[in-house]
Amino acid sequence: MKKAMLLVVIVSLFAFIGCAAHVHEIGKGATGSDYEEARQWYILYGLVPINEVDTADMAAGATDYTITTQVTPVDFVINLFTSVVTVNSRTVSVEK
Repeated sequence: MKKAMLLVVIVSLFAFIGCAAHVHEIGKGATGSDYEEARQWYILYGLVPINEVDTADMAAGATDYTITTQVTPVDFVINLFTSVVTVNSRTVSVEK
């Protein structure tokens, strides 16, 4: 019974990962399949950014692209360990 309950909890946690994505379409949005991804780090549970991800640099001069910021399953696993010291991450991706 405990194993079944643990499995339900784990599946439920993974079901909600990435449900808070922010999508920004610049120009007409992504028209190709070029994709670049970077990880943004925060301390104090997301209040203070540690690094800066430059989406304009990731777009490399493109006029039509889509920016997506979300907590991916990889971020979730990383945050399981780093949130103990108030460090969290999220993934920023640019599709051109």
